[in-house]
Amino acid sequence: MSEIIDSKNERVSRLLKSLDRMADGLENIVRNHRPALKGERYLTDSEVSARLKVSRRTMQDWRTNGQIAYIMLGGKTLYRESDIEAMLEKHHRRAWE
Repeated sequence: MSEIIDSKNERVSRLLKSLDRMADGLENIVRNHRPALKGERYLTDSEVSARLKVSRRTMQDWRTNGQIAYIMLGGKTLYRESDIEAMLEKHHRRAWE
């Protein structure tokens, strides 16, 4: 007796869920991919503030006080990812051991 395989079949259902997860992952990669310029990635003000969990006003204060490196291009503020990493490393405080 042959079995009818449709979307209600457990194996097919698992396969379809896996394909959905893979499609979501690919969409996320495509949405967030930015080609590097000479090996360097540039982030917007919004991206950096979201990653560091600080307000954009705090970012402005850091720029004004020279605490964070930035590029102003046509009214748009950009940050080199390596500069952000260097700033974080500079301000990193080790835990007491």
